[in-house]
Amino acid sequence: MKNWKIKLSLFINYFTFAMLLNSVGTVILQVQNNYGVTESSASILEAFKDLSIAITSFFIASYIVRIGYKRAMLIALGLLTIACLAMTQVPAFWMTKILFAATGIGFALTKVSVFATIGLVTDDEKEHVSFMNFIESFFMVGILSGYFIFSAFVDNDNPQSTSWLAVYYLLAGLSAFAFILLWMTKLDESKVQHDDTKNAADDFADMLKLIAKPLVLIFIISAFLYVLIEQGIMSWLPTFNSKILHLSNSLAIQMSSILAGSFAVGRFIGGFTLKRFDWFKVLAICLVAAAVLVLLTMPLAQNLGEETITSLAGAPLAAFIFPMIGILLAPVYPAINSVILSSLPVKQHAPMSGLIVVFSALGGTTGSIITGYMFEHLDGKTAFTMSVIPIGVILVVLWIFKRETAKHVAVH
Repeated sequence: MKNWKIKLSLFINYFTFAMLLNSVGTVILQVQNNYGVTESSASILEAFKDLSIAITSFFIASYIVRIGYKRAMLIALGLLTIACLAMTQVPAFWMTKILFAATGIGFALTKVSVFATIGLVTDDEKEHVSFMNFIESFFMVGILSGYFIFSAFVDNDNPQSTSWLAVYYLLAGLSAFAFILLWMTKLDESKVQHDDTKNAADDFADMLKLIAKPLVLIFIISAFLYVLIEQGIMSWLPTFNSKILHLSNSLAIQMSSILAGSFAVGRFIGGFTLKRFDWFKVLAICLVAAAVLVLLTMPLAQNLGEETITSLAGAPLAAFIFPMIGILLAPVYPAINSVILSSLPVKQHAPMSGLIVVFSALGGTTGSIITGYMFEHLDGKTAFTMSVIPIGVILVVLWIFKRETAKHVAVH
């Protein structure tokens, strides 16, 4: 396979960050037990993660060509290794905030670099959208693995125990391995060598000019809404399983892995489906089906009793069915990312990737904080049921995005 070494490296990098970034739902549950914080206070962890991603992407994306994609990813992996080791030594809520901030900074460098690199290692639009789905599916495999790894370190008999922090030794080792693998892998970046006649301010201005394009603006709204939905569900599913479905903490985390698994399967299937069918038709069917699934599943979470469930056999039906929403939502994000990147020249992929990361991060923070607020002041069932509203809005926005894409193709 052409460029297989760098493609493998991209998969490993994404896998590593996936486990840490999306452990936020598990950590939200754990810090409530360990440090006595409320649901709304715990939800701030999503902001430390996503705002650091957004801020870093906003200021670095236009400059990353100067740094180099490979060098930026190496910096990210080095920072991640240090942060994980520090987490094991300082068991405190403020250290958890620093960990997610460092992880966010590293992921911003990695995601912009990965998205931009895809344009260098693929030959056409179909290969681009297919590889985008596959790499996003591998991201979900990382999330899936993270649920099982974290749950293995949780002490059900002593919810206040901080023994689960030992998982960060393992994650530090994995990020160090990813660093070495990338260091030994060659990446040809000659196609995107920086124009020396431009300074950093010019590069930043060029990125901001992209937002003025109607196609890009509509895409940004689509990405923001999608990640709002995804992160709102993903970050709070462990808490939903624990407090609404009454699963034990370790089982609540393990059952949340079904969502990550369904996302991985959905994106893997999307990698093949989107090669054959119109992307908008596929996504429209998926979004309508997702809304229906929410409305049919939430009533199953009522009247379940108060006894803590410790075995898979005792878990209610809602714990198995609701996470299947991942299969339906999965193809949306990589598909719209690929559509916008494929419509732009390769040299604009890095700044466009920066905008993708910025507004995805803002959407993730917004979704988690809103969901956390509703969990605390209403209830978990209402919080998840309300997700049908942004699902309906994004369907309308994607229809507009489809029209603008057609106009763009006709002009160019």
